[in-house]
Amino acid sequence: MPVVTEDYLGRIGTLIRDARKHRGWTQQQLAAELGTSQSAVNRIERGHQNLTLDMLARIGEALDQPLMSLGQGPTHLRVQGPTTLSGSIEVKTSKNAGVALLCASLLNRGRTTLRRVARIEEVNRLLEVLDSLGVKTRWLNEDNDLEIVPPATLSLESIDEVAARRTRSIIMFLGPLMHRMSDFELPYAGGCSLGTRTVEPHMTALRPFGLQVKATEGSYHANVSPGITPRRPIVLTERGDTVTENALMAAALCDSTTIIRNASSNYMVQDLCFYLQKLGVRIEGIGTTTLSVTGCTEIDVDVDYSPSEDPIEAMSLLAAAIVTDSEITVKRVPIEFLEIELSVLEEMGFRYSLSEEYVAANGRTRLADLTTLHSVLHAPLDKIHPMPFPGLNIDNLPFFAVIAAVAQGQTMLHDWVYENRAIYLTELNKLGGKVTLMDPHRVMIEGPTRWSGTEVVCPPALRPAVVILLAMLASKGTSVLRSTYVIHRGYEGLAERLNELGASIEVFSDF
Repeated sequence: MPVVTEDYLGRIGTLIRDARKHRGWTQQQLAAELGTSQSAVNRIERGHQNLTLDMLARIGEALDQPLMSLGQGPTHLRVQGPTTLSGSIEVKTSKNAGVALLCASLLNRGRTTLRRVARIEEVNRLLEVLDSLGVKTRWLNEDNDLEIVPPATLSLESIDEVAARRTRSIIMFLGPLMHRMSDFELPYAGGCSLGTRTVEPHMTALRPFGLQVKATEGSYHANVSPGITPRRPIVLTERGDTVTENALMAAALCDSTTIIRNASSNYMVQDLCFYLQKLGVRIEGIGTTTLSVTGCTEIDVDVDYSPSEDPIEAMSLLAAAIVTDSEITVKRVPIEFLEIELSVLEEMGFRYSLSEEYVAANGRTRLADLTTLHSVLHAPLDKIHPMPFPGLNIDNLPFFAVIAAVAQGQTMLHDWVYENRAIYLTELNKLGGKVTLMDPHRVMIEGPTRWSGTEVVCPPALRPAVVILLAMLASKGTSVLRSTYVIHRGYEGLAERLNELGASIEVFSDF
């Protein structure tokens, strides 16, 4: 009987673990289905168990996953174009809010239930890290409701380093963990390849709470001095989203009032604030750059929270409609976090209609349904650049590259935050685009573009990768986007959902 070679065992184990969790099963449930022991399933998922192809087939059948989806290498996308989209699609809940809330759940000794969490790879990696710490997590139903129950004592010595290094979000464990232990280590953060981004703003935000961090070989070594609380307002040196979230989580368990100035007021920060309020933390100034946080000495409550919809996914779907000149309805758009983007698009000639506003499941965020209309676009008069909220979102800037490519004239994008993300946008040239890299932060785009299909290796940064996929929707002939894991980090079933609107995208793998 053929046996799977050792080189594949670790990767196959990870795929099996992800498939099991996607189904909402424990290791014991999969073991019962296979007629084996929980310890055997544990060895399989860790890549420590030899597997026959027959066993892989049985696992695939048990998990309702084809064998090839378990034994394959990287996944790729084959796109037939040009495409005209039609119909309607709902925006899923926020990726960035979801990961922040997973980290914040460590503040609560009670049960946290999060509603409609996006089942994306970034969430999967954080769940693997939480599980390795002893946190019990389980998917409750097909609506993606997720239950999180932390243990009395976290097992940080058992942290899944492989999963931790594959996500930037691990740095947001600093705020919650400093209340759990006085000395601990975290692996270096990973995630998108966007160039070096200093973690010093996080250290500046957390030092007033007694946290000192030393970078050792491959890890952050954290030491917490007990009984220290901020004596004066914390002024963040960078109005960053994750920096603000770390400061909020540190303040949540301080029995005093902390003032945070130059705080981000972005969507994921607001969702975190709403969740912390449900835990009993008093927060004033939500939606502004000054937050007043009165924490609790202990948090032990059963809480149910619904994160709001993702404005970046909404922008992705709008860009898909614009680049293919399609009329679709995007439902549940968090309109207050897209107002600047829509204003810029209107200046470029974009036409659309909006429904009456309504409230998200969190009871706070404003939503609307947006219908795109046939539009003839032209370049804006000024460059397009991001700013902290309420400015144009940094994560939405790359979508203006593919939008500018279908507009008449020259458009300059200035990506001042990341020192090498702009270079990935030149990959549009392989599909017929005219994108000129001016320097590491600026690109000039000339349109309109006559798109033509080709094969492109997926950029290692999430949003530029999706931009390439959207251009492929408008490209004549067959395009192939290779190694698309980075897209799965931030989007749940994007190819399948676009297909429901009329796209022709095939997911395939090399075995």
